[in-house]
Amino acid sequence: MSTTATSTMPLGGPTLPQQRILATAIPGPRSQEILDRKAAAVAAGVGHTVPIAAVAAGGGVVVDADGNSLIDLGSGIAVTTVGVAHPGVVEAIAAQAAQLTHTCFMISPYESYIAVAETLNRLTPGDHEKKSALFNSGAEAVENAIKIARKHTGKQAVVAFDHAYHGRTNLTMALTAKSMPYKSGFGPFASEVYRVAASYPFRDGLSGPDAAAKAISSIEKQIGADNLAAVIIEPIQGEGGFIVPAEGFLPAVTAWCRENGVVFIADEVQSGFARTGAMFASELFGIVPDLVTTAKGIAGGMPLAAVTGRADIMDSAHTGGLGGTYGGNPVACAAALAAMDAFENDGLIERAQQIEGILRERLRAMASADPRIGDIRGHGAMIAAEFVDPATGAPDGALTAAVAKACIAEGVIVLTCGTYGNVIRFLPPLSIDDALLNEGLDVVASVLASH
Repeated sequence: MSTTATSTMPLGGPTLPQQRILATAIPGPRSQEILDRKAAAVAAGVGHTVPIAAVAAGGGVVVDADGNSLIDLGSGIAVTTVGVAHPGVVEAIAAQAAQLTHTCFMISPYESYIAVAETLNRLTPGDHEKKSALFNSGAEAVENAIKIARKHTGKQAVVAFDHAYHGRTNLTMALTAKSMPYKSGFGPFASEVYRVAASYPFRDGLSGPDAAAKAISSIEKQIGADNLAAVIIEPIQGEGGFIVPAEGFLPAVTAWCRENGVVFIADEVQSGFARTGAMFASELFGIVPDLVTTAKGIAGGMPLAAVTGRADIMDSAHTGGLGGTYGGNPVACAAALAAMDAFENDGLIERAQQIEGILRERLRAMASADPRIGDIRGHGAMIAAEFVDPATGAPDGALTAAVAKACIAEGVIVLTCGTYGNVIRFLPPLSIDDALLNEGLDVVASVLASH
């Protein structure tokens, strides 16, 4: 058994010992039994990264059916940013579930949906008049943002970028750049979607303005502004490898959109809500999007998503043109109000900045001793290490996969990403304590040194 000093979590969750505990090999027998049932009952296309059956989580740990306690450096892919089972979120969910679980907002509206919209209108970048619409998932938010942009502009074409990830529905697969596992065999995809080069400083060597000029030239030659409804980009690309664009790239693209009547959409599904050490990553680059899509961290683990943007653009859709049976479910809205209160008032933006300091210091130390770490990048509690062949700089996906698998076997949940599968991303919940975070990074360093 490996442990840290026992502590309770600083920012909520069930009272679980904040320890890494390996009671069995992973997977343990009970988890394996449950995973065998999964294999028999669940479609094979629904995979899993960590071979455990989770039974509890909180602070910075996930506990499995065999009593193993794993350090969580993934947050359910940036969802449990406030911590799993944050007390305020739990209380809000319980109270709302006892009162009202559903009416469908399009049938009988309720105040919590409106309150979420009001909060999003206030928190998202820019001081212009805004409106919001609520949905269930990030992909739904992206689809609806595109619908709204097309209706507003009367145009159809949409530009997405290399290394983009926007979802798994038909339209969002078209917007997503990576074929496996997201797109392969699932076409044909939605039409009028075009792709241009993004800024990837580690690999393209371009300044922000030069990368933007290259992208804009492609847009003007391939599509033309007169045909273009929207440009959509993640301010920090998520599944594509936590790629941070070079300084000046996003402002230049945003300015071109403004000048040409093109709606600029920031996909902040993974980067939003304090994750990057700002409420939204767009703020880090000094840009104000026309529309912002959010999900993941918005509701502390409950399914909720949103499109928020300029009121005149948001009002373009005719009455009844936006919605969905479960969109803005009252239980999810209650959870979101509690989570957003925590983001604003529990010091979580500052906590993300503190976590960034620890991650950068530890990863830089690893990189100084190991040239296979080619790049360290990101902001806040959204930091990545890109693994390469030190002789050629070529992506080393095999090493990345091996390191991640070995870390999980040692009781530390880490996730991979990147177009080439050669990036390990660090997305700890903001409720993790320093000792547990450092122990998780100790394991990463040890595993890397042994491979």
